[in-house]
Amino acid sequence: MNRQELQNISRARRREGAALLKAGHHAGAYYLVGYAVECALKACIAKQTRRHDFPDKHLANKVYTHNLEQLVRVAGLEQDLKNEMVSNPTFALNWTIVKDWTVDSRYVLSASKSVARDLYSACTSRKYGVLAWIRNRW
Repeated sequence: MNRQELQNISRARRREGAALLKAGHHAGAYYLVGYAVECALKACIAKQTRRHDFPDKHLANKVYTHNLEQLVRVAGLEQDLKNEMVSNPTFALNWTIVKDWTVDSRYVLSASKSVARDLYSACTSRKYGVLAWIRNRW
């Protein structure tokens, strides 16, 4: 899987999450929107690799995770994230919501409408959304 494929998957999962949210499928929406963030961060990591380079085993092991905070670190975005959070309290609140997403949410059927909507808004806000912030770096 390459950077462009990860970008396309991120966009698709965001759109699918929006459709599920609109249709009242809150748990599915919550999961897919979080997964869109995961794929976006992995696109940032893919940007760091060079064609024909043999992958570093240590880095490769770190990339195969669903933990968003760990992916931020592996992508080299930790300081950028801290700076953005200090300078932009709305973005900081959005990241606080997004960072709590886990891949295990795919097994939860009880995500409320407000929880799913909060995650979606935190990810997709045009000015302060986490996905917009990541896309500026992928």
